[in-house]
Amino acid sequence: MNLFNLTLINITLHMSLFLILSAVLLSIILLVSIQSIFMKKKIVDIINERSSHVSVATRSGGLAIFSSIFIISFFNYVQGNTLFDYSILVPLSLLISIGFYDDVYNIDFKLKFIFQIIAAKMIIDNGLIIDNLHGVFGVFEFNRLLAHLLTMFIILSIINSINFIDGIDGLAITITTMFIVCFESFSVNPSPFLSLSLILLFSILPLFYFNFKDNNKIFLGDSGSHFIGGIVSVYVIYILSNNYIIKPEFDIHKVIFVFSILSYPIIDLIRVFIFRVLRKKSPFIADRNHIHHYLIDKYKNHKLVVTIILFASIIIMIFSQLVFRSF
Repeated sequence: MNLFNLTLINITLHMSLFLILSAVLLSIILLVSIQSIFMKKKIVDIINERSSHVSVATRSGGLAIFSSIFIISFFNYVQGNTLFDYSILVPLSLLISIGFYDDVYNIDFKLKFIFQIIAAKMIIDNGLIIDNLHGVFGVFEFNRLLAHLLTMFIILSIINSINFIDGIDGLAITITTMFIVCFESFSVNPSPFLSLSLILLFSILPLFYFNFKDNNKIFLGDSGSHFIGGIVSVYVIYILSNNYIIKPEFDIHKVIFVFSILSYPIIDLIRVFIFRVLRKKSPFIADRNHIHHYLIDKYKNHKLVVTIILFASIIIMIFSQLVFRSF
């Protein structure tokens, strides 16, 4: 290995360390500061029949995480450093804005859905589109209109699936963390979103503490679940592109791969939609029929339920590797 390569590796390591430390420190500062503002403005999570908590909490976690990512990205943009394609922050900003508005004012789901569609179209216009099913149902490449419709459906489904599982302490951020780690670890080459992944993961890390606290809790909120759901949807689209190559030792069909690392939100979304439709209720009206709600009612322990779901997700991922790699 020559001197140039060693120097490049050292620069990369130092930059990664800087991003990690910046993300953790900024996240802690912003989580505390934004929660303080929310408390003063009396913008707190109202406890009702659907709530899984009994103490005062704010839904400010997502805003703090987004602000951390935005500040770090802006600083690097001014310095001329391209960490990732910053244009993706535009649709993500729209998602966190509509989520934040919903956190504060509890808007109608139809209006929220319209803005989700707009954000999905913006993501597609950034060049992120699913135009190949890699042989699922015998379908490979298909025309542009179908590609747009399918991609929009996938984006909306993922955003809402992440929003759906944000019902108990730590669940959404745990599943998201698992997904991002798998997304980066199973790829042959570092993804173009590696820096974004690092900033996001280490911005989320302090939220675990504030999320599991007994008092003055900080929730992800709809702003956070929309924002994280948007990022996950972007990563899923990238996985299904020809640019993402799974390591040979983990190489299964890409659609199965996506399901294996997002099994819980996908299963819960499909299950809840079917149940609500059969009961002639709107699929978008919130209730307590999610799997995690049944588990929390049974075990009365958020950490235990999150651990159960995490291990179940890991088992499904391992099972998928063992079964589908044999074909």
